Amino acid sequence: MQEVEQLIKMANQIADNFSFHDDVVERIADHLERFWAPSMQKKLIDYDQTHGADLRPAAREAMSRLDVG
Repeated sequence: MQEVEQLIKMANQIADNFSFHDDVVERIADHLERFWAPSMQKKLIDYDQTHGADLRPAAREAMSRLDVG
């Protein structure tokens, strides 16, 4: 499995795990900032900006909140 596909799978699993919270997007973004390397975040952000259809809506919204310089 390609690295981006694995990142998509993991981001969607995170979104599913937090889906019952009112602040799901904030929780996803926080998790990604705390536990994912900036390079992983950047790959997923780049994917989201070009192809993002495979990401859960909450995961896509969380991507827009990440600050990967």
